[in-house]
Amino acid sequence: MKASYVTIVFLWACASFAWAQSKPATTQPRTKFPRPDVKYEHGPDSKRKDGVPRGKIETFTFKDSKVFPGTIRRCAVYVPAQYDAAKPAALMVFQDGVGTYLPEDREYRVPVVFDNLIHAKEMPVAIGVFVDPGFKRDELPKPEEKGARPENRSFEYDTLSADYVTFILDEILPLVKREYKLNITDDPDGRAICGQSSGGICAFNAAWERTDQFHKVVSQIGSFTNIRGGHVYPDRVRASEVKPIRVFLQDGINDNRSCQLDRNWVLANYRMAEAFEEKDYD
Repeated sequence: MKASYVTIVFLWACASFAWAQSKPATTQPRTKFPRPDVKYEHGPDSKRKDGVPRGKIETFTFKDSKVFPGTIRRCAVYVPAQYDAAKPAALMVFQDGVGTYLPEDREYRVPVVFDNLIHAKEMPVAIGVFVDPGFKRDELPKPEEKGARPENRSFEYDTLSADYVTFILDEILPLVKREYKLNITDDPDGRAICGQSSGGICAFNAAWERTDQFHKVVSQIGSFTNIRGGHVYPDRVRASEVKPIRVFLQDGINDNRSCQLDRNWVLANYRMAEAFEEKDYD
């Protein structure tokens, strides 16, 4: 055992020395975690297909929030062509919805995907509600103010409380039902909530706080990090009774990384996945 250990150390030292000798005299600074510019091809369900009826999209501005006073935001509603007011429709809520998930020329293209999957009967007839984070202004930014960031986004999305889901349940959904006369299911098994980055932890937090309302979560590159205390979630999941939540958890190895455990997005998502596995979540 001891001889094997010495041999391994010796070989490692030789390899290290050879690598050092082989380096050019002048080298560029080495990036610890290189981030290649990778673009994935969209699958067939993310592209328009002949013969597939299109849902209807309505946009609106919301500025009368009591949960987040002094904010204004863009919102939208997607109603599939197959919607029948006599039958309660499923629901999916998207954070960063109008700016990120709704446009057909960006990555997610939700209306296209919903049209295709509902038509193919691979998902139920579902209403899509798209909500952007709030600007702390009287009016929305002008079109020429490109790149304007919603000032209230982190406060709404990264805070570990029931405030955001209360905002959705008590303010946005009643308005959507009332103004667009939509019959949306009250069954939490028929309700999903989705977001990316801070919107990802926001989606999970909404279901965690109000499991009676949402049983399905899609978190993409979720910020389960210490922006506003979100790094505690793996331990919180382990310490709590299992909740009837199904989670689609996604991240990539080129996400934000830090030597600090509570500021490393990749490790944070691994830790969340491990906690779910330990507690036997789906």
